[in-house]
Amino acid sequence: MLASYGPIIFMGVIFYFLLYRPQKKEQQRRANMLSSLKKGDRIITAGGIHGSITALNDKIVTIKVADKVEINISRSAVTTNESDTKNNPKK
Repeated sequence: MLASYGPIIFMGVIFYFLLYRPQKKEQQRRANMLSSLKKGDRIITAGGIHGSITALNDKIVTIKVADKVEINISRSAVTTNESDTKNNPKK
């Protein structure tokens, strides 16, 4: 009877190591990146807009995309912190 549960347990272990764990690590990395944003950082948004952070609060980030052009975006729309990537190229 116990041998019949072996493949199910094995599939559960495979699911954990191939799907759940890597996704959890990526979510943690993204949360750390979003919480470490600061004024002056160069970022890229989900829509592909490049800019520098001029102001930010809990939910809204204001970025400068050109001279005298600033836009407000949701903090969750930030996908890459270029300032962090330049300092730590392994990330």
